[in-house]
Amino acid sequence: MFIADLHLSCEHPRLTRGFLSLLNTYKTQAIDLYILGDWFNAWLDDQDDSEWLIPIVTALQDFTHSGNQIFALVGNRDFVLGQGFLDRFGGVLLPESYLWQHQGKIWRLEHGDALCTDDIAYQRFKRIIRHPWLLGSLKRLPFHIKQRIAHILRRKSRQRQTHKHYQPVDVNKAYVREQMQGVDVLLHGHTHRPEIEYFENGSVRIVLGDWREETGEAQILWLDAQATQPAPIQLSTWHF
Repeated sequence: MFIADLHLSCEHPRLTRGFLSLLNTYKTQAIDLYILGDWFNAWLDDQDDSEWLIPIVTALQDFTHSGNQIFALVGNRDFVLGQGFLDRFGGVLLPESYLWQHQGKIWRLEHGDALCTDDIAYQRFKRIIRHPWLLGSLKRLPFHIKQRIAHILRRKSRQRQTHKHYQPVDVNKAYVREQMQGVDVLLHGHTHRPEIEYFENGSVRIVLGDWREETGEAQILWLDAQATQPAPIQLSTWHF
């Protein structure tokens, strides 16, 4: 199962309840759960033990202890997320771009922000904030300062999303074609525009949806690992 853009935070309890419901629903089905970035609306400390996170970590531990696996990669909002957090429940942090094989096909998994090359301001910010020196300095800040920074980031996120002209930048199609060389399927999130795009050479681009608090639904991808024949790819709606 593949999901993305949950944007979990203490300020959006319905999203948290939706994620907990998903873990509880599928915990007995021995699945691999891939979270393709922006799991959290802001993340600055792998040792964060805030009260709202306790039921999430507990549910994740129950999920993995029941025979399931969790894989995650960072997004533009939770890029400080590290293996330290996933160690709390036996998860695995993947590189920002990860190649995965399924039924003889090569899949490329990523968050999707790197594909939005037309968002010049963000790409410049990303190069700066993810510089190893600056990222290391950020991780070494006292926890109370990290909490304050996270609060500011969440507030700015709310302001952007409530602006009447707000619209996430979409991918650059020419750049996408370049990145799909040698890849059968590109799977990502980030743009909040769920779709399945087919190319003339047979390759496919799949975009996962964001978790929408106002409607209580998300577009996710479920693949049957036991299937002996390839099945048509289609997104499913998770209701919460």
